[in-house]
Amino acid sequence: MLTIHSDIAGPCLAPAGCVLTVGAFDGMHRGHAALLAKVRERSSTLGLVAGAVSFEPLPRGYFSPVPLRRLSSLREKLEGFADAGIEQLLLLRFNASLVAMSAEDFVRKVLVARMGAREIWVGAGFRFGHNRTGDIELLRAMQGEGHYDVRDLDAVTNGDGERVSASRVRGALADGDFAHARALLGRPFTISGRVVRGQRLGHELGYPTANLRLGKRVPPITGIFAVRVQGVSDQALPGVASLGVRPTISGDGEMLLEVHLFDFDGDLYARRIEVEFVAKLRDEEKFSDLAALRTQMDHDAAAARHILAETPTVSGAIA
Repeated sequence: MLTIHSDIAGPCLAPAGCVLTVGAFDGMHRGHAALLAKVRERSSTLGLVAGAVSFEPLPRGYFSPVPLRRLSSLREKLEGFADAGIEQLLLLRFNASLVAMSAEDFVRKVLVARMGAREIWVGAGFRFGHNRTGDIELLRAMQGEGHYDVRDLDAVTNGDGERVSASRVRGALADGDFAHARALLGRPFTISGRVVRGQRLGHELGYPTANLRLGKRVPPITGIFAVRVQGVSDQALPGVASLGVRPTISGDGEMLLEVHLFDFDGDLYARRIEVEFVAKLRDEEKFSDLAALRTQMDHDAAAARHILAETPTVSGAIA
């Protein structure tokens, strides 16, 4: 069972020792899955706790002048750690104090004193600490002081030799290449959330929708999509979705995911659903009136039905 902590100060979370890894873990792609699986495997073999250290907000987002397009929400990220069998997670707030911490102090205070590291696993290109001066060589240099072992995992690559990374997943999604994104993630790209009540304008237009608010999260994609939805019935249900700010009917700039399920009549309010993005149909567009919007919605629904009929369902499990 996953236990989550947020403070550097405090007693050791694994007094008998832990096997751990460190990273941002946005999207829980195949590289992340392999790293967490190794942590779980080694902790079981050694009889130690399976641990991880991660950060919110994501370090790249903290330093970015524009909002980072995230692959996963915090909840989805935590679910990924739990599914991977991580037992102790230190989820640190990435702020000025953490940025100023030296790499050496991060090892001493976080990995050794707080986490009780006995074996540390890192991926290719791992960096940490003030000005990113920490790396696997520093971890190895401090092994005698910290009494831990350091292991590095070979880069997880695609069949063409491409290294799996969150940046490459974002790039594939931005290009509308959902098959490539799925190959990098090890599962389809999805967004999950709890259905909230909307303005019921979709119902008036003949396309009732289940609405998911994204809050402050900036998704890696926007537009109109063919989708499948889990969480409504035993099987994924086909539909068409709009992800964006609804320029024709709203000027508040709020990001909203609206999903219309084909041939479905029911109330999904307050239900948690998972939306799989299968194909992009078009970008968001502002129409002159609701009649023009309704005409385009008819075209979008027809196109989505055709694409989904020709696209086989893919398991959502991480490969």
